[in-house]
Amino acid sequence: MSEIFESTTINGLTLKNRFVRSATFEAMADDNGSCKTELVDLLAELARGDVGLIITGFTYVNLIGRSRLTQTGVHTDELIPELTKLTTAVHQEGGKIVMQVMHAGCNSFIIPEGHYALGASPIKMPQGCECREMTKAEISETVADFVKAAVRAKKSGFDGVQLHGAHGYLLSQFLSPFYNKRTDEYGGSLENRARIVLGCLKGIRSAVGNDYPIMIKVNSDDYLEGGFNKEDMVQLAAILESEGIDAIELSGGTHLSPEQYLFSRKTGIVPEEKELYFAEAAGLYKQKIKVPLMLVGGIRSFSVAERVIKEGLADYVSLCRPLIREPHLIHRWQSGDTQRAACISCNECFTPVRSGQGIYCVAEAKLRRKQAE
Repeated sequence: MSEIFESTTINGLTLKNRFVRSATFEAMADDNGSCKTELVDLLAELARGDVGLIITGFTYVNLIGRSRLTQTGVHTDELIPELTKLTTAVHQEGGKIVMQVMHAGCNSFIIPEGHYALGASPIKMPQGCECREMTKAEISETVADFVKAAVRAKKSGFDGVQLHGAHGYLLSQFLSPFYNKRTDEYGGSLENRARIVLGCLKGIRSAVGNDYPIMIKVNSDDYLEGGFNKEDMVQLAAILESEGIDAIELSGGTHLSPEQYLFSRKTGIVPEEKELYFAEAAGLYKQKIKVPLMLVGGIRSFSVAERVIKEGLADYVSLCRPLIREPHLIHRWQSGDTQRAACISCNECFTPVRSGQGIYCVAEAKLRRKQAE
């Protein structure tokens, strides 16, 4: 059996294989942030498809940190019953599920006119959102909200939590000198810029205990002049390692990065040698860091995924868009059909997400309509 289908553990959490469903915004929540039946069904289907670990789409920890109206929330105890239905459905299918918790920072698309988003430093985003600098009191309140969110996740039956520290959302903004221009103890050196992240990690650990997995997703590079880069990433990973993080997922890019370096790249079908977006960063990570590494970014071929594990480039292979089109992709590969994933990296799945319809593969839907004609 291939190493990629081996059972492993992360802080006591046993996973059936080394495939991870990377956090993917599903747009399947109602106006109060409660997950809909469609989301329960979607994630249960991924569990049936033998995904080793499912990470939810980004889940907001407070209302000011909400990015979109159809985003799932974890900001109030009232949401626990529906979240419990979600974890129960996944567990009944033999799956494991981690909640990704986040604050949008300047990347909110729903701030009312005349109001401001909160971020590391003031910035006006292309979508029109204006962001003001958070006060120290607001930073402390936000850290407390992350901790409360993690406690709710545990109460709801999630097998762990993942901090969203990538893609230019709040924690990523603090980490990045492109976004973070502060001159107090939350700005300047990486140690200062990472202070809010470490506050979240330490607070959550104290609240949920030592035997509950806490993970984080971070950028390998912002791909912005003066932004967070690979050297910062390795230094941050070392700090997180010393503070007891259980796994780190590497991604890259922000909403302001050049199009070819966005965190979800519209590439079309590319040859295998171009599939691993963040291979160089993963190599640098593995030279110095022992914490289990999850690697996302353009992986579409089983041979590439298998090589990532065989060559020790990462400990887990994270997939996002391929599992939108093929929720049973991992089962197919394990059954012996190792044909490349059907995803063509067209990003058309963003259209129904942004319109609030809920995520699905638009390319596949078009193909089915054409076949039915």
